[in-house]
Amino acid sequence: MTMADEQSESQTVTDLADLGSATGVDKPAPLPEKIVDAQGRAYATGKRKNAVARVWIKPGTGSIVVNGRDVAIYFARPTQQMVINQPFEAANRNDQYDVMCTVKGGGLSGQAGAVRHGISRALTRFEPELRAVLKAGGFLTRDDRMVERKKYGRRKARRSFQFSKR
Repeated sequence: MTMADEQSESQTVTDLADLGSATGVDKPAPLPEKIVDAQGRAYATGKRKNAVARVWIKPGTGSIVVNGRDVAIYFARPTQQMVINQPFEAANRNDQYDVMCTVKGGGLSGQAGAVRHGISRALTRFEPELRAVLKAGGFLTRDDRMVERKKYGRRKARRSFQFSKR
């Protein structure tokens, strides 16, 4: 028996359990560790349009405070409240975290999107195993669509002035 025959015999895979050891891959890459501050909060920044949200989450009863006000008062529209709660629903973590955030710039729709982005990023820092779920839902991707700037000689970005023959 030659050396090559002995190596091929030792590399024979009989079932799927042996496949990992035959390829040299023993275990998957470790998840990143939990990133929290001294108060046990996870921090992240979320952005959408011209809005920037600074978000802190910690285990709690599910209260969300935006700029010192309750989320139902700050974001009065139900669609904006739904947008903010989407990451918790995707991760099955409803009413398990308290959220405190400050948001600046943009309008209410952009601010709601920024808070959602910040909550998603803070959740992945608090529980790294949720990253796959949130990434699949598209919550970790920064929506980079911005308002197109106004051009000279035009009324808006693309709209021309009204033409008149007179």
